[in-house]
Amino acid sequence: MASRSFFRPLLLGIAVAIGASACGRTAVRASEKEFLADQVMVFDNDPHEAASDDHIMSNREGAAGGHGAGGGGCGCN
Repeated sequence: MASRSFFRPLLLGIAVAIGASACGRTAVRASEKEFLADQVMVFDNDPHEAASDDHIMSNREGAAGGHGAGGGGCGCN
């Protein structure tokens, strides 16, 4: 009886570990990236307010840019 009660949680733990290790292993294809850049996913709904906030940040803190996707990191944009 003791061996049966030991193996059931062990098998359940192994099954959960295998299931968790299979999650999140796929990369996003280039053809699917257009859906990630959908307008619905933008945090700022009002472009005028976002431009005003950027202007304030650039004047107050000297920080400008960094908003948007300029390129892939290879320096060829």
